[in-house]
Amino acid sequence: MTPSSALDRRRFLKAAGVTLALPLLESLAPRLRAGEKAVTPRRMVCLCTPLGLHPEYFFPTETGKDYAATPYLEIIDEFRDDYTVISGLSHPDVGSTHDSIFSYLTGAPHPEIRAGFRNSISVDQVAADQIGGLTRFPSLSLSAEGFGLSWTPSGALVPPDLYPSSIFARMFLEGRPDEVAAQKRRLANGQSILDAVRDRSKQLQPALGVRDREKLDEYYTSVRALERRMVIAEEWSKKPKPVVDVPPPQNNMNPADLIGKNNLMFDLIHLAIQTDSTRLITMLLLGTSLVPPIPGVSLGHHDLSHHGKDPSKIEQLKNVEVAKMETFRELLKKLKETKEEDETLLDRTMIFFSSNLGDGSTHSSKNMPIVFAGGGFKHAGHLAFDQNNSPPLCNLYVSMLQRLGIEADRFGSSTGTLSGLEWKG
Repeated sequence: MTPSSALDRRRFLKAAGVTLALPLLESLAPRLRAGEKAVTPRRMVCLCTPLGLHPEYFFPTETGKDYAATPYLEIIDEFRDDYTVISGLSHPDVGSTHDSIFSYLTGAPHPEIRAGFRNSISVDQVAADQIGGLTRFPSLSLSAEGFGLSWTPSGALVPPDLYPSSIFARMFLEGRPDEVAAQKRRLANGQSILDAVRDRSKQLQPALGVRDREKLDEYYTSVRALERRMVIAEEWSKKPKPVVDVPPPQNNMNPADLIGKNNLMFDLIHLAIQTDSTRLITMLLLGTSLVPPIPGVSLGHHDLSHHGKDPSKIEQLKNVEVAKMETFRELLKKLKETKEEDETLLDRTMIFFSSNLGDGSTHSSKNMPIVFAGGGFKHAGHLAFDQNNSPPLCNLYVSMLQRLGIEADRFGSSTGTLSGLEWKG
């Protein structure tokens, strides 16, 4: 958005006498130059529920559009035309432990072997490198429990945002003049430090061996990427933030309240998409050993997920997971009901909802439960693959990258795109 278009949008709000979350308004969008075509914004949200979903209550037995809804899918059945249930997918060579969470969005093999494991870039960060500069925030990594899903090209964890109040402030509150000035100084100082370090490293290059030069080339690539991000951040710092009529959220400090935490974060995800503050979001939902405040639940969520086929535990687990699916339904509903030009936000946003575990009770990372919603795809009902001979989950990630307009034919363990998924129109 250009400064003039942002000003026009603010004038529009003042004239209307209201304060609204600002969507993309066609009449207030920047003017296109002759010969240019408007590009439809495409977005991606990746969600992970870390203790799995009980397979018998999730996966349909029939394939195609006319499957009988299972207890969990019945909750979101009103959106059946807007999502595809996918069974049989997993990451090759990712062991059946909780450590599979490290590879959820990367596909990196053998995270269960802690010694020597080095992660790779996550799919959202591949996208952020290509389209992140189109929005104020290249991506958002959100979490309800202190860990995150996003990883840099060098395999380092992207620190997640944990507190809704601070996320809201970053997206929508301008800050005092002195705080804005301090942020600009930090950007300028960071730029000068990078320049100095890069110049010094060039002086060292003639004396380095082949392997050290390769390492230095990797370092240059990282520095150049960081410089690009800082330049973009500096430009965005000069532009007004969107105005919303939602009061700042209060942080939920109850470490057991997975539903309350979900609702707060999902509201922020909707606002972030609606205001086009970012187009790439990851979120790790809460998986806790504590007893969640849900009717009929008296045991910890982690204990229930490792039920050992105990019927009483499975019944309590169902209460937890039904409540979780209900929060997911509300997110789909908000995106479906919010218009952007002649489409809905759900039409333009891919929602990948799954878990790093296919079965929490056995720690199996096979047959991950997947709901793939929105994004302008022709959704296929239940798309089933043979879990003993299926394409890798990373094939879906390639399809997602391509839908974002990114030229990608490989990611992680992929062998291509995922068959059975087609775009609309």
